[in-house]
Amino acid sequence: MYSRHKTWLFFGVIVALALFSHAIPGKRGEAGEPAIQRSGPFYPIPYHPPPQEMTLCGTRVPLDDPEVMERFDREFTIVVYSHAQVYLWLKRMERYFPWIENQLKKHGLPQDLKFLAVAESDLLHRAVSPAGAVGPWQFISGTGTRYGLEQSRGIDQRYDFYQATESAFSYLKDLHAMFDDWILAMAAYNCGENRVRAELARQRVSDYYSLRLPLETERYIFRILAIKEVLTHPEKYGYSLPRGSGYTPLPETETVFISLPHDLPVQVVAEVAGMTYRQFKGMNPSFISTVVPRGSHQVRLHLGRGKLFVETIDSIKNDFKPLRIEHRVSRGETLSGIAARYGVRVGDIRSWNDLQGDVIVVGQTLVIHKIPQS
Repeated sequence: MYSRHKTWLFFGVIVALALFSHAIPGKRGEAGEPAIQRSGPFYPIPYHPPPQEMTLCGTRVPLDDPEVMERFDREFTIVVYSHAQVYLWLKRMERYFPWIENQLKKHGLPQDLKFLAVAESDLLHRAVSPAGAVGPWQFISGTGTRYGLEQSRGIDQRYDFYQATESAFSYLKDLHAMFDDWILAMAAYNCGENRVRAELARQRVSDYYSLRLPLETERYIFRILAIKEVLTHPEKYGYSLPRGSGYTPLPETETVFISLPHDLPVQVVAEVAGMTYRQFKGMNPSFISTVVPRGSHQVRLHLGRGKLFVETIDSIKNDFKPLRIEHRVSRGETLSGIAARYGVRVGDIRSWNDLQGDVIVVGQTLVIHKIPQS
């Protein structure tokens, strides 16, 4: 039994060695040809060397510095081989870049700033970061408020492409005035002006490329550079978007203002505007709830529909006075369950009842404002 086992073991080793020798990459047969036979054609991945010279916002990038080149090459390599993402950027560019470029020209700002929006959000107006920055220009709450983007019950203008773009340009102007350097201004856009200012003083340097900053910010400018290079010269790197394959340009719109004494369901407002709920939300992403809250609001519509829209809203808005309901909390109920029962948002219940969190107690009376839906 033991002898038979050794025989089979020896035979197995010989077979394994034979198979292994034929699988060694680069091993050739007697004729010098590769021993490995592929079932199909082999397509090597082309190598794209990084550019040796670049500018950003009119400022030369010191790519002749080996460390700067290596930092840039990392981001360039990631971007140039991100095939699906680059094609999505190219398609979205056709929708958003014409308007952004016109606004940059209007504000007297460098055209390269448009690539900052790509780095921030991939040109997605619903983008949300783990740190709570939202929208196409990724404003955090405090900075958004400082630059005029309303964030209140049912409203978050950071999501609105047009309004957020105007606010981003104002912020970038202020940052440039502070640092007198567009590269530092963009770095401050990423990690905050206070951090950049403090690091400049502490490290006793005056330029971005010499600064030690948070890792994300150290990569940030180089990512923008890589995006600029590939999107400016896509054919050079093997990208070819056929004519008409990009996404449709932004539609012509008009903006009107409405004043509501009560919340109004978004579905009703959308129907008056001649849109579906989805279409209205897409054109007015700052309305983050299922209702347009009471108060004065800016609404974006298809061109030519403004006058009739305002007249119709004025004629129906008083038909949606909310019903005041008093709900007594029973054992086992939660705030989210109560909100679902009445078709309202948890945040609204908190607001109506001055609640700081989600804790409720048995026997507690909650005020609910139930809005008629039609």
